[in-house]
Amino acid sequence: MQTTKSIPAIERAFAMLEALDNSSQSMNIAELSRKLDIPRSSAHSIALTLERCGYVTRDASGRNCMLSMKAYRLGREAAPAGHLADAAFRPMKALSTATQLTAHLAVLDRDQAVYVQKVQGLSLLRFDTHIGKRTNLHCTGVGKVLLSYASQSYQEKYLKQAPFARYTRNTITTASALRREIAKIVKQAFALDDQEEELDVRCLAVPVVSARGEFIAALSVSGSMAQLQDDWLPAGIDLLQKTARQIKPLSGLDMTRDAS
Repeated sequence: MQTTKSIPAIERAFAMLEALDNSSQSMNIAELSRKLDIPRSSAHSIALTLERCGYVTRDASGRNCMLSMKAYRLGREAAPAGHLADAAFRPMKALSTATQLTAHLAVLDRDQAVYVQKVQGLSLLRFDTHIGKRTNLHCTGVGKVLLSYASQSYQEKYLKQAPFARYTRNTITTASALRREIAKIVKQAFALDDQEEELDVRCLAVPVVSARGEFIAALSVSGSMAQLQDDWLPAGIDLLQKTARQIKPLSGLDMTRDAS
């Protein structure tokens, strides 16, 4: 049987897309060159081609690459996350309007949270998030919910990665502290990112379950400390939980990839 040779340039292009997809941060050409183990000139040419085709975009600095919305939409309709995002948009829009906070919906993919829907709040505070962006599990509201409702075996595997990266003085960095946080989140059915990833920012998150009672995603609202004050949290939790119950995607969707 004749064997057809692969095309190295195409392999490298897809490797670059996968590298950007697996990163929670944008990456510059030097970083992509090291990650893919290819010359910097080759990394630059591939990134430029992908950018011209619309699958890669640049951040505000113009130096770093990240996946574009076109890359995310490429497989969105075929993916369960697409159905979930569509089902969540109207409830999230109402939630954001009622609270004037930014609403996020995230699912678990490997060892990170991935935003699959976002509704920007009306306040002046803007978040550097977008659909398809990855974020940490140990220090974000959606991440801690996703981790807390994953399987026991997944949790233990994740906890072995400790110590976790510290972003503020409030960041949970040890396995023992994160294990206690997981137990608390499951008991109270919500998670609070209390300036754990960014100072003066709070994120309140709750689980989203399917019509069959299966955990599928995490829903959150994010804002400043002034917006998410302690005395507002009980009302915020109630509103988030009501919104989560309104999100009803097609039944049987597995939104917790590699969470077993």
